[in-house]
Amino acid sequence: MLGRNARWSAVVATLMCAVLAACTNTTPQEPTPTAPPPTSLPATGLPQVTPQPQEMQRLGDDIPVRGKVEVVVDPLVDQPTRDLAVLVLRLAGASDVVVREPGPPSEGAALSVRIGERTSPTVVKGLQELGFAAPAPLPPEGYVLAGRGGGNPVVFIGASDAAGAYYGVQTLRQVASPGRLAGVGIVDHPAMPLRGTVEGFYGPPWTHAERMDQLAFYGDVKLNTYIYAPKDDPYHREKWREAYPAGDLAQVKQLIQQAAAHHVKFTFALSPGTSICYSDDADFRALLAKLQTVYDEGVRDFSVPLDDISYTRWNCAGDQAKYGKPSEGAAGQAQAELLNRVQREFVDTHPGVAPLQFVPTEYSDVEDSAYKTAIRTALDPRVLVMWTGDGVIPRQITVSDAQQAEKVWGRKLFLWDNYPVNDFDGSVGRLLLGPYEKRERGLSGQLVGDVSNPMNLAAASKVVEIGAADFAWNDAAFDPQRAWRAAAEYLAGRRAAGEPGLVADQATVDALMVFFDLEHMAPLPSGRPWLPPAPELARRIQEFRDGWDRGDRAGSVAALRGYAQAIADAPEQIGRGVPADFVADAKPWLTATELWGKALVATVDGLQARANGDEASTFEHFTAARQFADQAKQIRTLPGEVRPQGQVLVADGVLDKFVEQAPGIR
Repeated sequence: MLGRNARWSAVVATLMCAVLAACTNTTPQEPTPTAPPPTSLPATGLPQVTPQPQEMQRLGDDIPVRGKVEVVVDPLVDQPTRDLAVLVLRLAGASDVVVREPGPPSEGAALSVRIGERTSPTVVKGLQELGFAAPAPLPPEGYVLAGRGGGNPVVFIGASDAAGAYYGVQTLRQVASPGRLAGVGIVDHPAMPLRGTVEGFYGPPWTHAERMDQLAFYGDVKLNTYIYAPKDDPYHREKWREAYPAGDLAQVKQLIQQAAAHHVKFTFALSPGTSICYSDDADFRALLAKLQTVYDEGVRDFSVPLDDISYTRWNCAGDQAKYGKPSEGAAGQAQAELLNRVQREFVDTHPGVAPLQFVPTEYSDVEDSAYKTAIRTALDPRVLVMWTGDGVIPRQITVSDAQQAEKVWGRKLFLWDNYPVNDFDGSVGRLLLGPYEKRERGLSGQLVGDVSNPMNLAAASKVVEIGAADFAWNDAAFDPQRAWRAAAEYLAGRRAAGEPGLVADQATVDALMVFFDLEHMAPLPSGRPWLPPAPELARRIQEFRDGWDRGDRAGSVAALRGYAQAIADAPEQIGRGVPADFVADAKPWLTATELWGKALVATVDGLQARANGDEASTFEHFTAARQFADQAKQIRTLPGEVRPQGQVLVADGVLDKFVEQAPGIR
């Protein structure tokens, strides 16, 4: 993180001046007595935590972090959680962190952090002494965090399970700042049991390194599900019967281990629908054998997607003999029988395996059909059915739609949210960095989970993934704009991919918000927007036009020029301030943004010249603007990075339109 050491030095110097009498000049004959270090620091308001907790309140002053800190843990607390606690406390300012089991306290510890079961006597007593009432027991993955400064500074994290302890420490990271922990009380647990992503797009799959980074990132934002289902992995779809090569299987094993370390369920999906013969027992055994291979490596969550296939033909004569002519209803019956056998003969016979997941061939809308009727009446009620909303790319996702979908499917559904996926024709040239919007509060009471289908660009997908994580954790308090800015702060607080910090660089946050706005537009399959293009830039352009028309030409030009310069400068600031993987993903769009920013600056300069009555300069500036715009239009997406390829789009319909129309403004 930029400037972190300098900030910490300033904090330390300020604290020392506050507690040492020697902050003024003294003589050698009169040594200054040293006061003891503070046991608390003045409260600094409520910290921002993402995902937003269910409850958070101020308990008292902040807690200094200095010197030696001891972390007392129950057996519930796994090694990754212990390691994370040490990292957080060192980042906050501890010179030494000792992790131990309950017993005699460490000598010389300035702060004790207790992490254990919510119902353990020590945690219960500690919370009572802090005067913090918290429920016991907590829901799964829940935790309570409480602490305040004072004569005996302590922090307690009580959890319902190992995942809750891990999430409690992830929240500790967010209430920490250089030199202190916030004196707050938090009660927290997820609203949805399944929260995460499905790598289910067409085009270039993520690399192994990108998947490893994503799994670590999911832990940061309390996502607990990753579904491995890349359409262009041949062993997932076309070659589903064939075993993974040894090297590929070794990477899958690494992913399973990485997921476990960050409390993420690695869900293995196998998609046999393009060639399976439902009536052939050999195909069924091949399916189970493939699942068994990854079960042996540690997978306990499985999905059988049967999406994007035809039910107007069978893959073998045996299916026509058993189920009749191809039809919606016959396909539904065949699929239900296959899935029921997988649930009965594999899931039920393998310890620790979660209920089977399934993507139906009809996976969107809320209209009943012969296919849905067959699934509703024949499919084992334990199987989780995935649904994409009112369309493949939904305009919005409402509680009412989810309730209607429950009726036609006969069960509560698991949302496969096709945002920010960009593998369809309507998304050509787009980097989807808008907020997670138009998902209605209250969906947690209607859905069993929410996973987003991201872009081929893994690091750039984190912007929307953070919003989705915030929504799935606590949809009742969800604020899309707050979560959107939290994504910028997360990226600006990374020293590098996978390396956390405590303070986000605000210049980088501001640059990211400018860039996010330019890539705000989200398209439907037709290419028409369900999120509009560049709303902040559009607002500022409208303010300019209004001011110009009122006659305040100097003021309106000055206001717009400042934002135009911010656009032109944003790519360089982002390049310096965020991890390299995000910069690499966004490179074509950052390059185009710089050019479009220069075009807008030149345009505004042309308007200023016109206001000054200097038409010769006006012409020169407008000519330069057109040249910058022409260069920007030549930037294309990088081959091998996204599918399909095309011209990079930046605030199209807003920025380009203004640059084109500005010469006609009089």
